[in-house]
Amino acid sequence: MMFSAWLKGLGLGGGLIMAIGAQNAHVLRMGLSRQHLGVTVLVCIIGDVLLIGAGVAGMGALIEQSPALMTVARWAGAAFLIWYGLRAWRAAFAPGALHATAGVPVLTWQQAVLTILALTWLNPHVYLDTVVLLGSIASQQAPIAQPWFAVGAMTASTLWFLGLGYGARLLSPVFANPLAWRVLDGVIGLIMLGLAVSLLV
Repeated sequence: MMFSAWLKGLGLGGGLIMAIGAQNAHVLRMGLSRQHLGVTVLVCIIGDVLLIGAGVAGMGALIEQSPALMTVARWAGAAFLIWYGLRAWRAAFAPGALHATAGVPVLTWQQAVLTILALTWLNPHVYLDTVVLLGSIASQQAPIAQPWFAVGAMTASTLWFLGLGYGARLLSPVFANPLAWRVLDGVIGLIMLGLAVSLLV
């Protein structure tokens, strides 16, 4: 039963975390530019572990009963995603992006941490997926299996962010071409603005 619950958590957690979103796009970008990758991946993993743990512990049901909290998170998240998306588009169309590395803003470690914290904690989709959805499914498991379900989902998140961040280096030859950075920034801008619109409507 315990292994089965762990597998179920691993599969469901992996399916949710692999969806293209703001957080994954940023981790990929940091991996490609090799900026503050360790702290970026670590913040993502810690955030997911805390959110999954909270959901399995019962916070998912609490958030579902607080429309005001979700409304605040939705508007704050949409504002941040719009700003991030426009910044990505500015980098894509900036003259400096003609150079292979010029399209990648250099961040201090403080800026890197604040950016990934915002992408993690100001995104209502994160709460819906990791807290509400995983929490509700975990509640259907036997009490003894629920911790293993949570550990499975946490394992999936850890493996995904490590693979996405450090595996991005394999794509470095592709992004030696400045056009690739323009395309990536353009796609990231579309993702961010699309997510912002989806939050507002």
